[in-house]
Amino acid sequence: MFKVIVSDKLSKEGTDILTKTGEIDVDVRTGLRPEELKEIIGEYDGIVIRSTTKLTEEIIGAAKKLKVIGRAGSGLDNVDKPAATSAGIVVMNTPGGNTITTAELTFGMLLAMSRHIPQSFLSIKEGKWEKSRFQGTEVYGKTIGIIGMGNIGQVLYSRAKCFGMNAMGYDPFLSKEKAKELGINLVSLDEIYAKSDYISVHTPLVKETKGMINKETISKMKDGVKLLNIARGGIINGEDLYDALKSGKVSACALDVFEIEPPVNNPLLTLDNLIATPHLGASTEEAQTNVAVAICRQIADFLIRGTINNAVNVPSIAKEEIEIIGPYLNLGEKIGRLIGSIISGGIKSIKIDYNGTVSSHNVGAITPNIIKGILYPILGEDINYVNAMEVAKKRGISVIESKSGEVLDYTSTISIFVATDIRTFAISGAIFGKKNPWIVRIDDYSIEAIPEGHILVIFNLDMPGVIASIGRVLGKNKINIARMHLGRHTDKAISILQLDSSVNNAVINELKAEPNITDAKYLEL
Repeated sequence: MFKVIVSDKLSKEGTDILTKTGEIDVDVRTGLRPEELKEIIGEYDGIVIRSTTKLTEEIIGAAKKLKVIGRAGSGLDNVDKPAATSAGIVVMNTPGGNTITTAELTFGMLLAMSRHIPQSFLSIKEGKWEKSRFQGTEVYGKTIGIIGMGNIGQVLYSRAKCFGMNAMGYDPFLSKEKAKELGINLVSLDEIYAKSDYISVHTPLVKETKGMINKETISKMKDGVKLLNIARGGIINGEDLYDALKSGKVSACALDVFEIEPPVNNPLLTLDNLIATPHLGASTEEAQTNVAVAICRQIADFLIRGTINNAVNVPSIAKEEIEIIGPYLNLGEKIGRLIGSIISGGIKSIKIDYNGTVSSHNVGAITPNIIKGILYPILGEDINYVNAMEVAKKRGISVIESKSGEVLDYTSTISIFVATDIRTFAISGAIFGKKNPWIVRIDDYSIEAIPEGHILVIFNLDMPGVIASIGRVLGKNKINIARMHLGRHTDKAISILQLDSSVNNAVINELKAEPNITDAKYLEL
């Protein structure tokens, strides 16, 4: 018998699926303190969680029998995925299970914010009748800008249209052709800021989206704009939002999420023009049941039959095959992540060339890794090895594979060509030794670099003094360079730096302001 612990509140329909297999014992033990969970987790083969349980490296280290972690929902901020992967534990989630409920809450908050519903109700409870004080605004005819046109963004878009709103969407990974097919008015981010009466964010919390709504971007918005964040805490900078609400630049805001939850002593909660809910995006009976049933089916399938569904840290292939193509899976995802971080424009197509000995293996298992890597910077945990190809298809991105036994400069080479609305971006990688991934080309630049750790990619004109400028900016910010790799082509050059610490947006902006530096991108691998 397998043993599974359910450590967060879960619908009974889900746990019934596990117990009815006759091969899984289920313990429902919610509300455990971290030290209590650490003490007992070594007894279990699987664990089902929602957002409350935090599976840290320390707790995972104590899980000596654990084979699978199942998250009833999509977000995995509360799971140390590298620790789970190192321990050989499969991490699964249920992307898409909260789509309708989150979109509906967003529109409910939009209406409540527009008509001052929470504030006027509290006023009535205090014995007041303040009709003039709570005069609201109609949503009909207003413009809503939706940042992130995934499943939730698309449902919200349709709801807004039903209420007579003018809807616009921004998503750097949605091609113009697919947007047209879906009936979405796809615009630039600056256009969202400049023209929207309401702005709602629906992106994952990743490096590129953390603090994306801040003092600088708010200054580009209409006076009196209304903001909504029902996605992830931290996408909107809290201090800058507070100042904008106080000044009236942002006339109202609705939040379901905070960077620190619960938001104890958060100054935003002192403002009358902010409404908030306690992370209720997925809190409907239907959504709770859907994700509970989905994750329990996935865990039962894995423990009993060895089938992997919606895994975020391992591909869905047999163990024997992983041993052969494992280094290429790692290489593919890493160079995919890198090219995904430096491209611009909506993606139209992705072409992957497999050359040399790798072409004789199951490259069909490598391709989803690459697609997952390319789309991860914008989709976060909503993209995984299993759904990567389907997500690409739904977004109108064609994926083409080609294989050739011809050996180029290296025994095996994987080359990726990403065509966007702007241009085609390219990257190539190879395996050095038996398993070490290397970048060997970016666009027209030949370069050999290790894709791991804190990575800074800098594009510049091939002029004297650029390297000195880079060193000066990083040195001033106390950021040490571990390795530096250079490439050049005609009058342009590229630098890939491995750093000892992370780089924030302020440092990136400093680098971009340096003479002869045309662009700078940062990512963590």
